[in-house]
Amino acid sequence: MKEIKNIVRSRAQESSSAVEKLYITMRHLFNRGFYKPMGVSGDTLREALLSLRPEIYGTIAEEKVELNGLLYVIERLPVGIEECRFINLTSDEGYSKSHFQAIVPPKRKRNCYRIDDEQMNVEITRGRSDIYDILTHLTFIFIESHKIKNSVLIDESGEVTRDWLKLEMAVVANKKLNLIDKEKAISHTANILGRTFAEVLDIYDAFATTEKPDRFLHVIYWLGKLALEEAMGSAKRTITFSPILRERLGHHIHGEIWATNIKEVLKENELLNRPIHIISANMHSVMNSLFAMHVLKAKFKDQSDFNIFEELSKSGAHDVRNKVEEFAKLHGMIALPDTSGTNIDVQIFDTAKIDWKKSAFPTAKTGESAPVIIVMDYAFGEQAYETIDELLKPYKISKDNKVLLNVESVSIMGKAGILEGGKGDIMIPSAHINEGTGDNYPFENELTAAMLEGNDIPVYAGPMVTVLGTSLQNKDLLKFFHESTWGVIGLEMEGAYYQKAIQSASKIRKSINPDVKVRYAYYASDNPLETGSTLASGGLGTTGVKPTYLITIKILEQIFNIQ
Repeated sequence: MKEIKNIVRSRAQESSSAVEKLYITMRHLFNRGFYKPMGVSGDTLREALLSLRPEIYGTIAEEKVELNGLLYVIERLPVGIEECRFINLTSDEGYSKSHFQAIVPPKRKRNCYRIDDEQMNVEITRGRSDIYDILTHLTFIFIESHKIKNSVLIDESGEVTRDWLKLEMAVVANKKLNLIDKEKAISHTANILGRTFAEVLDIYDAFATTEKPDRFLHVIYWLGKLALEEAMGSAKRTITFSPILRERLGHHIHGEIWATNIKEVLKENELLNRPIHIISANMHSVMNSLFAMHVLKAKFKDQSDFNIFEELSKSGAHDVRNKVEEFAKLHGMIALPDTSGTNIDVQIFDTAKIDWKKSAFPTAKTGESAPVIIVMDYAFGEQAYETIDELLKPYKISKDNKVLLNVESVSIMGKAGILEGGKGDIMIPSAHINEGTGDNYPFENELTAAMLEGNDIPVYAGPMVTVLGTSLQNKDLLKFFHESTWGVIGLEMEGAYYQKAIQSASKIRKSINPDVKVRYAYYASDNPLETGSTLASGGLGTTGVKPTYLITIKILEQIFNIQ
């Protein structure tokens, strides 16, 4: 038993070392300004990722190509990036004013621009976490591309297998394949990937876009093609960081613009001096929790609250969602779509304009000075520090006139990985541990497990770890965090950064109330300790609806002093 524990500990230590190496290497490459992922300069990054073997990247360390991990990554990178030999990470440098059309990945809010056949520019406006996310994803797909190359290259002269030639014919034809041709192509591609026909068929349509129904074949072909050309002596793929990005990163440029925009709207609407409650959430749960029941009670009569919330969450529910939003705008909600580059939209609720009889909280007690609720969309990793840090600073009306915001609470809710339990379960953190550093942030959470129990959803309480990237986690390291005296219940990417900014503003800078209340709660999007339950295994569907609204309603009840 002792031997097993020592093995687990040594694997956890090896994984922890790999995470640290990745972190240091990525910062070094950024400062250097460029590197070649499959060249000598990319060796350390590749070796560290292969040593870590993150759960989300599945069979990255095996010969066969990882399909679920590839889909996860491709959904977070711009369409066409697999065709590009040069990838340039930039700041917001004015491409939105050019003829270039922004390409936004389906699962990540970032603007990308295809400059020519060989170059893709990716705009970084969300801080270092965005860079870590992109570099690890790119390293993964380049590793997979060399697996494809190894399986199709017969000898060093450049001769390739018949399977590769058949795949090339299907892709170069550049037309939608009929069923017979599609299945022929899948058969050849399965041989290349070291996967069964059924495995490839099952995931094939998940890669499709409207313009490219056979995109899976295009992705595999172009990854393999560029890797083959590298092997034959052509120029290696290169990742560069623009001088403007290197100059601006860490200067809170986008966060400052974002926060100033919010404060100016507060000033215009005479809300600056009112009690303020900040909630980091999505752009629907607070609005729906307040108004959906009243607006939609006739349409969905005899249905429970959570059934109505599920209906609102369905992809075809635009009309009913718009109805709720229109009502909200007439009753105190101000919508602020992002223009700063942070990709964080905002809603401001002036509760003095809410007719509580037409809300889900008829017994709300808001006092003489009705609170203002600022709902901000999810930040990404370190961006959480940049945005909240700027928002909690005083508003400068003039050089000698600053207004301190009367922030009474900050509430953070969202998705996180769970280490004990399953998708849809709720986690209530008591502290955030910042992975890879000595920074730990204990706090008094206004939300408790007892408040959310009794709703047929398991609730767990304890410390949570803020990770460098959800795509970098492996079982050994997470098992150590969970089973050791750390007693970690889950992992997420922003908690420590939020708390760092809150503590700095309240305890050190004194720019907000030193006794500001904090609330943290998460619902589980995945369990990386369970095979088949990682983020790469698919979305939550409607499983996340009930925990999302349970948490939202509990936060609002505390703000409105409802027992």
